[in-house]
Amino acid sequence: MRFFFRSRQFKIILSITLCLVALSIMSFLIGGNLSPQSNVFGTIAAPFRTAFTTVSGWTSDFVKMIGDGNEAQIKNAELENELNELRKKLSDYDEAVKQNEFYEDYLEIKDENPDFKFCPATLVARDKNDPYKSFTINKGSLSGLKEYDTVITDAGLVGYITDVGLTTSKVITILSPDITLGALDDRTDDSGVLSGTLELAEEGNTRFYNLSRSCNVAIGDFVVTSGEGIFPSGLLIGTVQSIGSDKYNTSIYASVKPFVDIAEIRSVMVITNFEGKGGLEVGGSK
Repeated sequence: MRFFFRSRQFKIILSITLCLVALSIMSFLIGGNLSPQSNVFGTIAAPFRTAFTTVSGWTSDFVKMIGDGNEAQIKNAELENELNELRKKLSDYDEAVKQNEFYEDYLEIKDENPDFKFCPATLVARDKNDPYKSFTINKGSLSGLKEYDTVITDAGLVGYITDVGLTTSKVITILSPDITLGALDDRTDDSGVLSGTLELAEEGNTRFYNLSRSCNVAIGDFVVTSGEGIFPSGLLIGTVQSIGSDKYNTSIYASVKPFVDIAEIRSVMVITNFEGKGGLEVGGSK
């Protein structure tokens, strides 16, 4: 309210009020208490009295309008505050629903692997210069993450943790040749090695190689982790897209399409520990 007395509206009201006071005084001095019909002074004073009555009505309406406007502004501000509160509650509710759905997606994995220790994380940055689609998550050593911890989504294997900071970590994906892991054909149990190549990464695929020439791997088969090294066994990796043989015609390899759409990842789970966690195999002949 103190700002109203400094406003242009208040100055207008004050000016009108002063004019009315002046008109009232002039009316009294000119007309006195005489009837307008009984003397010339009353005749002169009549227009001023009429003006006083008219302007007084205008002023009353104007002041009421200002008051109503201020009251409307206050109500609008209160309604806006209530609306903001409702928006916040709705946002919190949506976030809670998303979190519940996120955790529900991993319940089956947790039920089947009670030894897994999980840490949820959210993607905060992508390396646009990396053809293998590495990215950064919002968890680090303060959350118990360590180098080479396994990263998954509910759809399957994503990769592992590297470059661990206090509150962030980098994730190398299974499209990268930096990752080499033991893998199995889930239908035939044929074993091989899975690692990425630049050519396949451009297609969003990785490579399942060192397969025996007598293997029964077929297009459409599921490929899973064998449990050797840093990755737990049985994690879904992808499906076989094509099959070929190496240049020396001594072994078979397959192109594998990951179940996880790495380009669309928003949230992940990091497996910080599991029974039988071992060392890392890096590199190897491609």
